Amino acid sequence: MKNLYIWDPVVRLVHWLLAAGFAANALFTDPDGTLHQTIGYFIAALLGIRLLWGLIGSRYARFSSFRPDLGAAAGHLADIAAGRRNCHKGHSPLGALMICNLLLTLLGIALTGWLLTVPLLISAGWPEELHEVLVTWAEVSVLLHAGAVLFETRRTKVRLARAMITGYKNLPDRSAGR
Repeated sequence: MKNLYIWDPVVRLVHWLLAAGFAANALFTDPDGTLHQTIGYFIAALLGIRLLWGLIGSRYARFSSFRPDLGAAAGHLADIAAGRRNCHKGHSPLGALMICNLLLTLLGIALTGWLLTVPLLISAGWPEELHEVLVTWAEVSVLLHAGAVLFETRRTKVRLARAMITGYKNLPDRSAGR
């Protein structure tokens, strides 16, 4: 096993702050309240940081290191079905799809949340309806993401949640070069 530094502090901090902010707004704040709106703007700022960091950040933070690839995702699913334990330094192909999904969904939530403050759109029903649909989709995605992290941790023996806390992934020697 090799202990490799993969996730830099910006990736880890933004990840956990997004998780906390989303959980706070989805579970604990009044959707019509000022705190909900303030947290929403904080989430939007975090998304801006993450998008910028995806362009200029460290190797595994960059979007170029985890381009969504349906063929690679299908291969990842085939590996799972066949019992192959291929490990990835950065995001796995399925993980890359999930990260893109979550970032785009959160951007949509932030945008529709902001649209709810635009005077011309306050009485229109569609921004709120779209906001609620996106929140529901994000909740489902977060549950799938957390479940996949637990599943992949058990399947590959790589402690993924720990890696997102410490920055280090403990990978089998044969995977260290991937």
